[in-house]
Amino acid sequence: MSNEKPFEKWSVSICPLCFRRIPMRIYEENGVIYLEKTCPEHGKFEDVYWGDAEYYKWFEKKWNTARYIGNGLENPNSQIDKGCPFDCGLCPQHKTHTILGIIDVTNRCNMACTICFAYAGAVNYVYEPTYEQIVDMIRLFRSNSPWAANALQFSGGEPTLRNDLPELVREAKRAGIRHVEVNTNGIRLAEDLDYYKRLLDAGMNTIYLQFDGLREEIYFKLRGRGGLVNIKNKVVENARKLGHKSIVLVVTLAKGVNDSDLGDIIRYAISNRDVVRCVNIQPISMAGRARKEEMRKMRITIPDTVKLIEEQTNGVVSRWSWRPVNWPLPITKGMEIVKNKTYPEFTLHPHCGAATFLVAKEDGSFIPITDLADVDNFAEIFWEMYYLGVKGHSRRAKLGALKLLPMVKSELIRNLLKDIVTKGSYEALGKLMYNIVMVGIMHFQDVWNLDLDRVSRCGIHYATPDGRIISFCTYNSIHRAVFEEKFKQSAEDWMKQIGKKLTDYA
Repeated sequence: MSNEKPFEKWSVSICPLCFRRIPMRIYEENGVIYLEKTCPEHGKFEDVYWGDAEYYKWFEKKWNTARYIGNGLENPNSQIDKGCPFDCGLCPQHKTHTILGIIDVTNRCNMACTICFAYAGAVNYVYEPTYEQIVDMIRLFRSNSPWAANALQFSGGEPTLRNDLPELVREAKRAGIRHVEVNTNGIRLAEDLDYYKRLLDAGMNTIYLQFDGLREEIYFKLRGRGGLVNIKNKVVENARKLGHKSIVLVVTLAKGVNDSDLGDIIRYAISNRDVVRCVNIQPISMAGRARKEEMRKMRITIPDTVKLIEEQTNGVVSRWSWRPVNWPLPITKGMEIVKNKTYPEFTLHPHCGAATFLVAKEDGSFIPITDLADVDNFAEIFWEMYYLGVKGHSRRAKLGALKLLPMVKSELIRNLLKDIVTKGSYEALGKLMYNIVMVGIMHFQDVWNLDLDRVSRCGIHYATPDGRIISFCTYNSIHRAVFEEKFKQSAEDWMKQIGKKLTDYA
């Protein structure tokens, strides 16, 4: 029997009812990591933090160390006043610059999903920034220092309801954004090939496609309508017609709805890998108050998802095939030395997400990249290169790259990695990505499980029309209603002004 003490640490959270900052205990019990917090006014709240304590401690010990914590922005947009999460701007306390910027271009939608946190029909007002405001928000992301954000997602609502979206994509490219993606349910892209082509011609790189599974029952439960499987397939077909090779399948994961479908979704991605680059799984956020025993039945956490995938791929993708979202940091740090350039630094919190890469075989089967490469030693070599460079030994650091290739068993991947290390180019990286499918899990926080340590290291940020940058989880949990209230227009006034329905393309 192990003499190791059960894990325990403290962080800071908020009361889910009054939003005041309160201490939060994170602790191990019966092989699960829980959290508990007590508000002096509203009492005690409990939740599941991670469904597997062993897995949590693995990520914590190896990737939640000082060298994985960033320095934030050199030019924060707000000052420290009330403390996190109320000073978002970003404030000087925030530790990670923008890895992916998000701009909500509308809250209108041609669907009415009950799980959506941004839908005009439900709130009876329209939040739709002007063209000029959106251009300013793009410039705001590009003004970040030391890293000017170069990845942007247009989101909503349903962004393809805006007829000017292709022009906004063009504006982002003109401003220096290298990667532009559109978060969409796919309806317009399935039905309007010309609009899809206009987006591509403007420079759109990726479709971030809502994709909850391959059974209509899933969509009836999560989206309130059917006919969506054909729409998803039609988007994939249209991508092929247009030569577009970058679709991300975005899965909202709900217990008892589609948690048995992850294996089928991954196999679908592999079979369509000529156009599908990634599967991004997002366990559904919670609303409500329950005892921890009840929350354990409701919550799907990252290790729960990993175990489901292990079961549904017959062990091919094991729980040890995954690494946290900040795993790439040493690669970017090492490449900064090799190329004497600044790169985006993935200093996110390791418990925000996990990912793996699946390499497809000729027969359609697949194998995780961790079976083909010693990814952990791979990362350590990049750390060595970085530390040598910092000490002034940049030539020795560059020679250190030669140690990387023997760690890769696959000749295909070895050759592609050689291109990335020697050329350091976006194109070389793209070539690698087109030969594999990434599977990621991002567990976004809600007011019940909010951990401000995670928030301070968030790298996915919203821009607002008044010049602020706000981390994803706090924007959707706390700030969204405030900003939409500030810039909203009544649905009735909008329809009178535009002369169209909320669900029309305009």
